[in-house]
Amino acid sequence: MPLPFLTADRAFDAGAEDIALPFDDHDVWRRPYRPGPWRVAAAATQLLLASFVLLAAMIISLAGSLSAATACFVLAGLVIACALRLLRVGAWVSRHGVRRVGFFRTTTVPWGGAASVRTVQQPVKWLGFPRTVQGQALVVVRRSGETLPPLVTDHNADFLARAQAFERATDTIEAWSDEYSVAG
Repeated sequence: MPLPFLTADRAFDAGAEDIALPFDDHDVWRRPYRPGPWRVAAAATQLLLASFVLLAAMIISLAGSLSAATACFVLAGLVIACALRLLRVGAWVSRHGVRRVGFFRTTTVPWGGAASVRTVQQPVKWLGFPRTVQGQALVVVRRSGETLPPLVTDHNADFLARAQAFERATDTIEAWSDEYSVAG
């Protein structure tokens, strides 16, 4: 029994009605795909670890060692912040451009500054580890000729073993590029 109101990709099931909904604001940064199961599992594991650290901080504070409890609270806060940042990593688009959100660094390229956005075959990192495998990557080439690191790959935490979702996401980002690079 499909429940389309619970899925993030219900917009792709719209069929012939490909008009923007009144609440679809193209000025707002949005991720054109759902976070993958590997990314969500890693963030959930970090949040579970943070809950144990918070429990330890509570027990330590009840035992009377405020400095150790403070250190545990700070550690739990850092783990929670890392989990939330991990969930934001990926490619984001808006009418203004394309944004590559990394864990430590965010790069934004306006549509007018992008010469092309295309999918290429190249060696890609497997789940962000140093090991590389042959795969597909969505890359942005600036008008200056500089090629940015891949926005998304078919072997990252969002698309590992989800080839159809990768194709749909890259097609969507390329469509945004085609629409707004001409208008911009």
